[in-house]
Amino acid sequence: MLSRLKTTSLQLPVSYRPQLSPARFLVLGYLGVIFLGGLLLSLPAATVQGKSMGTLDAVFMATSAVCVTGLSVVDTARDLSTMGQVVVLFLVQIGALGVMTMSTLFALIMGRRITLRDRLFLQEDLNQGYLAGLVRLVRYCIAFTSVIQGIGILSLWFWFTREMPWQKALYFAVFHSVSAFGNAGFDITGNSLEGYLLSHPVVLTIALLIICGGLGFSVMAELYQERSWRRLSLQSMIIIRATVLLIAIGWAAIGILEWSNPATLGGLSAHDKIWASFFTAVTPRTAGFSVLSTAALSKATLFLLMGLMFIGAAPGSTGGGVKVTTVVVILAGLRGVIKGEEDVNVGERRLPRGDFAKAVTIVALSLLLIFAITGILLVTEDNSLMVTMFEVVSAFGTVGLSTGITPSLSPLGKLLLMTTMFAGRIGPMTLALAFSQNKTGTGRYRYPEEKISLG
Repeated sequence: MLSRLKTTSLQLPVSYRPQLSPARFLVLGYLGVIFLGGLLLSLPAATVQGKSMGTLDAVFMATSAVCVTGLSVVDTARDLSTMGQVVVLFLVQIGALGVMTMSTLFALIMGRRITLRDRLFLQEDLNQGYLAGLVRLVRYCIAFTSVIQGIGILSLWFWFTREMPWQKALYFAVFHSVSAFGNAGFDITGNSLEGYLLSHPVVLTIALLIICGGLGFSVMAELYQERSWRRLSLQSMIIIRATVLLIAIGWAAIGILEWSNPATLGGLSAHDKIWASFFTAVTPRTAGFSVLSTAALSKATLFLLMGLMFIGAAPGSTGGGVKVTTVVVILAGLRGVIKGEEDVNVGERRLPRGDFAKAVTIVALSLLLIFAITGILLVTEDNSLMVTMFEVVSAFGTVGLSTGITPSLSPLGKLLLMTTMFAGRIGPMTLALAFSQNKTGTGRYRYPEEKISLG
């Protein structure tokens, strides 16, 4: 019977064969955008020197932009022409909103019907648990992005006009508003925001853009619709509380660790130290901007930033990392295991049994990837463990904070970081599903049970 079933499955008509899965479609979609972006950035017109930066560096920059990371092998301000910077900006916007969100937007503009297959792909891209309301969520994504980025542009333009002509100030405002809301971290000032350390309005505007982008479009949609804390869903409450808590912890810890460091906060007034500590706590939420030299931070601060970068932002946001909800579910599950409870409870709600296993899988896959890439880079590159792991975690979290080693990496090192950025943007679980083989008949049999010792 089994052999007959297998033979029948092999002889099914082509029309009955499984179509491309959402995970694989998403991977191919992002790879396509990266390839196109790399092609444009490899053109001589994309650089100030009028010479191609090379295929590898162009694809690296495109990967970093689409994955809204911000790690660069060339100086965006000094080496890229206006055309190159605009290409990077468009890639950041596509990466921030998502390939399927942009595709759905164009489909809506053209009046094309959004099919069930389109919604499945969109669900995977936006990391949503339900198919209902996805098209409406896309409309919210576009609306919120336009409004928030527009406000950011106006605010930054007002402050940039104090030091440069209004046309240049407008260009700077557009670039940095899109980059900040997209949690990308690309800049065209030449040294991130270190020159604006004492310009608190600029720093605050960028920080608020980062926070809004990291909350996620579904949270912003709920806040707009409900306008009441009590009517928010459990996921939205978890995201908002975790965001506030992580920023507060990071703010206090960075202030304490760097308060007397002469290379960072040591020479500033108390007021400026507080502002700099606040921004430095916000930016590891996968943004990548910096007002302090990352290389000058203490090892304890770098370790703290790695933790914040690994956690990342909210699901369905412009940020990366394993996501705050994943960490909260794991902590709740661990608490339940310690108390001997079978259920995973969060906020007086019981989560589905599979959520804890999925969260653990995501973190495990992420750590395996980070350790594997770090181990290889320690062999191929001549950098310390702390600096190497910081760069890898920054790439995985799609953050873009760097101690300055990315441009000097070998071709293999750049390829490894590109892979890490891509995995961080797509998600380790989605990437694993895209490469896994669907086997018919799985789940029909259960093997004999046998216990093993743990711990």
